[in-house]
Amino acid sequence: MTLHRCLAPFALALCVTTGAIAGTDTMENGGDTFVTGGTVANTIDTQGDTFVAARSAATRGSSQGDLHVTGFDVSVSADTAEDLYAAGVTVVIRGKVAEDLTAVGFSVRTEDTSSTQGNARLVGNSLTIEGPIDGALTATGTDVILNAPVAGDVRIVAHEITFGPDATIGGNLSYASGRAIDVPERVAPSARVTFEQIELTDAWEEFDEVRREMPVMPTFMSLLSGFLISLLFFVVLGAICLGFLPKRTEALRRRVADAPGKAVMLGVIGLSMLIGLVPITAMTIIGIPFVPIALLAIIVAWVLGYALGAYSVAMRVWMAFDDDGEVGNVGRLIVFAAAIVLIALLNFIPFVGWVVNYTLVLLGVGGLTAAVFSYFIEDPDGALDVDMTPVED
Repeated sequence: MTLHRCLAPFALALCVTTGAIAGTDTMENGGDTFVTGGTVANTIDTQGDTFVAARSAATRGSSQGDLHVTGFDVSVSADTAEDLYAAGVTVVIRGKVAEDLTAVGFSVRTEDTSSTQGNARLVGNSLTIEGPIDGALTATGTDVILNAPVAGDVRIVAHEITFGPDATIGGNLSYASGRAIDVPERVAPSARVTFEQIELTDAWEEFDEVRREMPVMPTFMSLLSGFLISLLFFVVLGAICLGFLPKRTEALRRRVADAPGKAVMLGVIGLSMLIGLVPITAMTIIGIPFVPIALLAIIVAWVLGYALGAYSVAMRVWMAFDDDGEVGNVGRLIVFAAAIVLIALLNFIPFVGWVVNYTLVLLGVGGLTAAVFSYFIEDPDGALDVDMTPVED
C-alpha cells in the first residue's frame, strides 16, 4: 500500500468535512457514503466504502467496504468487511477488521475487543496493541506496547518497547531501538528475533539543538528584510495601478473616501461572500478542485483591499493639509509608500495595529465590492414613481 493511497481517503474526507461544521451531514455518491460534522456518533450500515470526518468521530455498526475515519478524537467500534483507515490525535479501534488496518495518530490503541485478519500498520507517539492480528504488524512510535497475539511477522521501530502478558508472535520479530531488550521466550524465541540499533537519542538531541538555535523572535535584520520586501511589493503594485489604471484607481479611491462607512459594510459583505465560497464549493464534491481558486481569490482581494484602503486614507489625509489636492502620480506614490511605512509601525502596538490593518482591508474590499456591484447593477440608486418612470428632481 503506497503512502499516497493511504492518505488520499483522509484528504478527501477533510475536504468534505468543510461543508458541515455544526451538524451531521450524510451524503451518498457512486456507492460511497460520506458522513461529516462537528461531532459524529453514528451507527453505520453501508454497502460500499464509507468516509467519516469530524472533530470528534465515533462509529458503530458495520461497513461492507473500506472504512475511512478521520478527526481529532477517533473511536471506531464498527466492524469493517474490508480495510480500515483511521487518523486523528487520539485513535481507538474497538471493532473487527476483515482485511488490513492502517492507523495514524498521536495516541493509537487497539482494544482487546478488536481484531485484524490482515496486516496492521500503526504510526504514532504512543501505540498500544491489545487486539489480535492474524497478519503482520508494522509499528513505529516513541512508546510501543504489544499485549496481543500476532500470527505473522512483527516489525517495531520505537524508543521504548514493552511486551504484555498476552503478547505472542508467530513469525519473526524485527525491532529497532536505541538499545537491545530482553524479549521473553513466550513472545518469540531468540532464533526468530532480530535487533537493529539506531541512535534515537542522538536524533532527538540533534533536533533539540536545531530548536535551540532557532530565534524565539525574528532578528532585526529579518524584520527589516521582510519590511523592505513588503514595501517594495506595495510600491510596485501602486506604480502599476497609477501608471496603467489611473482613472479606475481614482474612481475606487473616491468610492471609499465619499462613503467610508458604506465601504466598511460592503467590505464585510464582500469578504463574507469570498470566504463562504470555500465550504460551499467543497460541499458540491465536483467543485473541490476549485477550492484553491476560491482561496486565491480571498488572498488577492485581501492584498488589493489593503492597498486601496491605505491609499484612500493616505490621500484623504494629504488633501486635508493641501487645499488644492493637486498631486501627480509620483507624489501619490510617495504618499502611498509613506502610508505603508506608518501602518507597518502601528503593528508594534498591540491590538491597535491589528484593528487598523483590518479596517483598511475592509475599506478597500468595500470599494472593490461596490465597483463589482455597480458593474452588474446599473444606477441602483435611481428612484421610480408608481408608474415606473424616473422621478424628476
